[in-house]
Amino acid sequence: MTVAIINSGGANLGSVQRAVDKIGYKAIITREIKDISDSTHVIIPGVGSAYNVMRSLKKTNLIQTIKSLSQPVLGICIGMQILFEFSDEGKVDCLGLIPGSVERFKSLDHLKVPQMGWNKVSFNNSLSEFNNYYYFANSYFNPINQFTIAQSQYGVSFTAAIKYKNFIGCQFHPEKSSLAGSKFLKNFLQS
Repeated sequence: MTVAIINSGGANLGSVQRAVDKIGYKAIITREIKDISDSTHVIIPGVGSAYNVMRSLKKTNLIQTIKSLSQPVLGICIGMQILFEFSDEGKVDCLGLIPGSVERFKSLDHLKVPQMGWNKVSFNNSLSEFNNYYYFANSYFNPINQFTIAQSQYGVSFTAAIKYKNFIGCQFHPEKSSLAGSKFLKNFLQS
């Protein structure tokens, strides 16, 4: 098994690689098309902005490579958001792999934006064993839709995890989510 972590300029590359290594798998951080195409699993991590990540993927000629992947692909945080068609963050067209768009949380008196910290995630019935608290760091979200497999609440209900064909996304950071995050990552890597 080869796990390719796409280097799209995010700050959490090393922590994602350590999280994968910790559960017994080997991961490489790469921008090489061959490494990504030949891998059994692909992770698109992200801490940053949708605009910057899309610009980085375009610059490194990885957009078409990602769109053509047939192996399991996991997008984390920004990596999940760019799977959609459009992001309000930077008003940027994204990969368009999952129908829908990404919106900004509205500031409320009792809630700070960005959402930073632990939040309860409720998965659909068939995945309820993953119900737990996970770590979030996000100002943007995808509304609940037909592809949502888990949701959370931060002023509004939003998509915490999504699945469409071979593409899975999680708004939370499994690499920062202790045992619950390790269990989630392990399940992805065993798919």
